[in-house]
Amino acid sequence: MGAVLVLSGPNLQLLGVREPEMYGSETLSSIHDRLTDRGRALGVSIDARQSNHEGELVTWIGSALGACAGILFNPGAYTHTSIALYDALRAVRLPCVEVHLSHPDAREGFRRRSRIAPACIGRVSGFGGDSYLLGLDGLVAFLNRQTTQHEPSRG
Repeated sequence: MGAVLVLSGPNLQLLGVREPEMYGSETLSSIHDRLTDRGRALGVSIDARQSNHEGELVTWIGSALGACAGILFNPGAYTHTSIALYDALRAVRLPCVEVHLSHPDAREGFRRRSRIAPACIGRVSGFGGDSYLLGLDGLVAFLNRQTTQHEPSRG
């Protein structure tokens, strides 16, 4: 099926030490390892990256066109502010699942609006590191349906 680009935004490199009562004790590296294992089981390769810089995330989204089947994306705080990330996702037109460790709708009011949601096929939040795995499962299922729908009938 190809590759899935997994992007994590600002401060996610601090998982495991950053507000463990909110985000848990699992590190981003551990989440990436689990994603690689799950991806292998699902028949996709994982290209996992993290950046604190919005422009770098935009560049990586643009480079996914023609190289990846889909995107799994935790934009962190950029979720609520970034029109640039929304525009990049719309430009590449790759299926994207938004993921969050916590549940933004249950937090501060300013976190309840996702700027990128309209460019995504779905959202998984509130399950800690498992949000990434659940998001990957959903993205791969979506990609499999797309492939099946485009195959000629054999009858």
